[in-house]
Amino acid sequence: MQELRRVRSGVMSEEDGSMVTLHDVLDAQWQYDNGGDETLLRRVIQPLETLLCTYKRLVVKDSAVNAVCYGAKLMLPGLLRYDPGIEAHEEVVLMTTKGEAIAIGIAQMSTVEISTCDHGVVAKVKRCIMERDLYPRRWGLGPVAMQKKQLKADGKLDKYGRTNENTPAQWKQSYKDYSAPAPEAQGESAAAAPAPAPQQEAAAPSSAPASPEKKTEEKDAEGDEGKKKRKKHEGETAEEKAERKRLKKEKKEKRKSKGKEAEDSE
Repeated sequence: MQELRRVRSGVMSEEDGSMVTLHDVLDAQWQYDNGGDETLLRRVIQPLETLLCTYKRLVVKDSAVNAVCYGAKLMLPGLLRYDPGIEAHEEVVLMTTKGEAIAIGIAQMSTVEISTCDHGVVAKVKRCIMERDLYPRRWGLGPVAMQKKQLKADGKLDKYGRTNENTPAQWKQSYKDYSAPAPEAQGESAAAAPAPAPQQEAAAPSSAPASPEKKTEEKDAEGDEGKKKRKKHEGETAEEKAERKRLKKEKKEKRKSKGKEAEDSE
């Protein structure tokens, strides 16, 4: 093969006249820097949305854009418009009302379900495109969220929003904390906990002969201790090993010298 020529990349090809060379990019940048004319630069650098024109679109309300940028699922109240023919588990593009791409998502509802339901998850985010905080943050401004913030400020809820001794009874009855563990799960975990073992009986006198099973257990325990000792010095460098041996040798010499001194004194 003498030459490889790419004539198409995704939805872009030579036939539609959208492809340019690096010289065109250089000329467009020079024209913008020296003359302030950005016409050629806008033709050379195309928006990202041109690559996503083959996806079916879900138009998101401005109040839900920033939540999607933070990874939230697109719920039905945040949906403004949608394309026909969307199927469940199909890749779609989430767009703003201005035509800006927010994210690539996986549809969780078909067009028929979207048109007939009043709540639920429309799409999950697969890959987020838009930067965070380009649109204002609008979550946490509902009546229940504002009441919860006020209770936290008054000390009637702890800093995590959980109830305490000052929490009003009306809040406990009306508000359900979905992040708290269910009482059934707590009961199951308590039941699954093992009962405390009874105190062991007094050990048999040492004069009794050891059974063969006990001997095998003692051997296994000794083998485990040997393995632990071997693992203790695993991974040490050559310098550390030499230092350890030197200290060990010094200790032996000290013991020998002490033993000689005791013999001489006798």
